[in-house]
Amino acid sequence: MKQLPTIIGGNKSVLALVFVLLLTIGLIVANAYISTKARTTSSADDPALQKKFAYLSTHGSSSCSGNFLQSIPAMTDNQRLQGSCCSPMVFSKYKEQITGLKKYADVALIPSDPYDIPASLAKKLLEYDKTITPTVDEQKVLDKAVADSPEKGYCCCKCWRWYVYEGLSKYLVKEKHFTAQQITDVLANSDGCGGT
Repeated sequence: MKQLPTIIGGNKSVLALVFVLLLTIGLIVANAYISTKARTTSSADDPALQKKFAYLSTHGSSSCSGNFLQSIPAMTDNQRLQGSCCSPMVFSKYKEQITGLKKYADVALIPSDPYDIPASLAKKLLEYDKTITPTVDEQKVLDKAVADSPEKGYCCCKCWRWYVYEGLSKYLVKEKHFTAQQITDVLANSDGCGGT
């Protein structure tokens, strides 16, 4: 027993090293736990978003038909264009789009939810589509954005969404000086056709 203090006392640097090693391992394990917990929490489905998805995916109020496009100007400002036009909505894609659009929250005319657009905003963007004339250089930006977009257009067909998002894109390039890449990103995250 008398030798134990001598051994411990004689190996202070080894004990210090062991202590530092154990502390480092403890910190790594704690950090991994916190990181995993944060990932799990952030990837967990937001109940409010799930509820909104459940409603929008079963209560569509818009259509791809040309007649629907003509009806938008007559809508009251508090009406909403909701749901998917073509395919059923998919929650994982919807969540990805909502997250992707958050980076444009400071631009009021970019809808924060492509499946829930106020009629007042749709009317304004339809008007921009008719009244904003891009310059030659601005048109090149728009053409590149469309060519690079997932749908190769402002939507998959020339429905109301096409003209709403064409008006938005014209506004973004003229007034906000968006690049083709930014407009493509907005279009990708604003796809309202449903599916993945």
